Amino acid sequence: MVRGKTPMKRIENATSRQVTFSKRRNGLLKKAFELSVLCDAEVALIIFSPRGKLFEFSSSSMNKTIDRYQKRRKDFGIISRAVEENMQNVKEDAHSMAKKIEFLEDSKRKLLGNGLESCSLDELQLIENQLERSLSRVRARKNQLFWEQIKKLKEECGMRPRQSSTSLSDELQIQSMEVETELLIGPPERRSIQKP
Repeated sequence: MVRGKTPMKRIENATSRQVTFSKRRNGLLKKAFELSVLCDAEVALIIFSPRGKLFEFSSSSMNKTIDRYQKRRKDFGIISRAVEENMQNVKEDAHSMAKKIEFLEDSKRKLLGNGLESCSLDELQLIENQLERSLSRVRARKNQLFWEQIKKLKEECGMRPRQSSTSLSDELQIQSMEVETELLIGPPERRSIQKP
């Protein structure tokens, strides 16, 4: 005779329920004993019947096993809280980094000339000043590289470097200075030309 699979729901018949409880309880106690012997595991099993009767099995002392369990739960709770706090810190750091990245991307767009519609006059002035400083540094570096190349080429050609009171850095500063010119808009001034 083949038994069908027992459905996992409460058995309504009280006698059948008591028989099933007794058989399965004995099977569970036997499995707990086998696990403790075969695997050298510390096993504690507590069962209360529907009428409140206690059945227990312990491979060592039940109190010792329960104390060990409670200590482990306490340690796990401490570790769990520490992990939770760490996760909160990581989330805050990630949020902060996301804001910084967004700010840097916005600044980059503005420096490239995009998204300027929402900028105030002060913001536009700051962007302009930053671009001018950057351009000044780029030009200074470019001039320095040019002077280094010129010096190297002169040395390769056998020319002596120019001896002067100004140093290379002074020359670079002179070269990087901007020249102001006077621009007049309108008709040219009339000059009287004197005939000889």
